Amino acid sequence: ARRVSPSSMVKLTMLARVADGLPLAEGLESDRQADLETYKQQAKSLFKKLGTGPPPPSRMSYESGPYFLHYMIEGGVCYLTLTDRGYPKKLAYQYLEDLQKEFTNQHGHDSIETVARPYAFIKFDTFIQKTKKLYQDTRTQRNLTKLNEDLHDIQNVMSRNINDILGQGERLDHVSSMSETLRNESRKYSSRAKDLSRQALIQKYAPIAVVIGFVLLLLIGRHWLF
Repeated sequence: ARRVSPSSMVKLTMLARVADGLPLAEGLESDRQADLETYKQQAKSLFKKLGTGPPPPSRMSYESGPYFLHYMIEGGVCYLTLTDRGYPKKLAYQYLEDLQKEFTNQHGHDSIETVARPYAFIKFDTFIQKTKKLYQDTRTQRNLTKLNEDLHDIQNVMSRNINDILGQGERLDHVSSMSETLRNESRKYSSRAKDLSRQALIQKYAPIAVVIGFVLLLLIGRHWLF
């Protein structure tokens, strides 16, 4: 069985609604020495991107510096955890499955779809902390047994670099922004072209209109004089 040092552990846990990336719950960080704000922001960016484009994979692992971001999607909720590189993927997904089962048992699906405020289920942190303790030490008999289980679906989970998806999203956002700018410029150009066209027509026919008006005035004047 694979053994990992006690320092290799679950660092961060977050839950979010897939449809719009709304944060639902978070495991309050107890490891004060690690600055995880960068990885929290990466997780939040990932949540926002999951609800756009084609349906995302139900499970995925993203490499980010010395850590891995593992997520699973079930019932419209994304369960995500940040672990050290050396932490076994099997245990990471077993941990997420335990969270998913309990969260679904407590809250079902209806409340998740209708909730409007962020972190509406922050009290779920109690269960997160309790469950995280069970998975921190990979050398316990419980976790060694889980590591020896044959989990085919875990073996098929893809791994990518977090910059691939976030960078791709930024490029798509840039292209979208450029397209919107071009549309705005096109509308401005079209409006300007119409204005210039009207001015050209006025300049072209104004002298003729003046002459016609002058002739009409002469004719009217002669009519009244004679």
